Amino acid sequence: MRNIVGWLGLAALTALGCSNAPPAPSAEPPSVARPTAPPAAEPAAQPAPAAPAALDPAAVEATTGGKAEVAEGVVKVSFPRNDVKVEVDGWAMPPFMGLTSWAGFTPGQKPGVEAMVMGDLVLFEDEVSEAMSAALDAGLEVTALHNHFFYDRPKVYFMHIGGEGKLDALGRGVRAALEATRAIRQKTPKPRERFDGPAIPAKSAIDPAKVEAALGVKGTVKDGMVKAVIGRPAAVADCGCKIGKAMGVNTWAAFAGTDDNAVVDGDFAVTEDELQPVLKALRAGKIHIVAIHHHMVGEEPRILFFHYWGRGPVAELGKVLKGALGLTRSQP
Repeated sequence: MRNIVGWLGLAALTALGCSNAPPAPSAEPPSVARPTAPPAAEPAAQPAPAAPAALDPAAVEATTGGKAEVAEGVVKVSFPRNDVKVEVDGWAMPPFMGLTSWAGFTPGQKPGVEAMVMGDLVLFEDEVSEAMSAALDAGLEVTALHNHFFYDRPKVYFMHIGGEGKLDALGRGVRAALEATRAIRQKTPKPRERFDGPAIPAKSAIDPAKVEAALGVKGTVKDGMVKAVIGRPAAVADCGCKIGKAMGVNTWAAFAGTDDNAVVDGDFAVTEDELQPVLKALRAGKIHIVAIHHHMVGEEPRILFFHYWGRGPVAELGKVLKGALGLTRSQP
């Protein structure tokens, strides 16, 4: 009996882990302490980029010749067009109602870019070409040309400009465009009603072969006039549809008059990167730009359109247009 009780007591102690018997060997090897790596040093905080320096209003005034106003870090100069009386819908419109040229300068954000300028110049028809050439020659971009009114007398156009670079150069570009308009008004106080040059012949007799030789594309003939249409790689509309030559994404040129005394008008379809080089090429060839705008929204790539008007012999006009076409991705 004593042996049974002793045995039961020993079993109970063993179950409670109190046995003096040596422990059974473990299947897992004993863990080995490894040295812990020191915590990684946090990267040094990068200094915040320095804010662009504020522009000096006095410097803007000196380079543009205008009186500067400052708002939200933008230095703006304005030039009311009070030198010519304008009527809109039979009403004498004061400059306050939208007949004021302006240019706004803001600090540049790119390395080496001191300032960016945007502006809108109020121009009469006989001022547009000279003001555009002056702006382009000074390194500014011309980004739009359009009207704001109906039934305005004389007709008023608005030319948008922009650019980046040194403040002094940008200001001189704005001033050059404005001075070009002033020179015209000093010479002819009243805006002219037509371009210089001989009258356009009432009856057209353009040789289609001369147009084809100049542009490298066969034209359509009607009543002595010739029209050539040049396509370009199709864009993709916002709907996902391809829009190409037949849908209006094209450049065209229509000639009337005679081979030696012709008029050409038309429309260039260009991408944003093509616009400035083509404008410069046509203005260098004395062809007038009469509108710059877009026809669609949401297309890829973005296509801009500008309309033009030129006078001279067919061969000379065609040579200028062909050179401008060579600056685009159009497909004769």
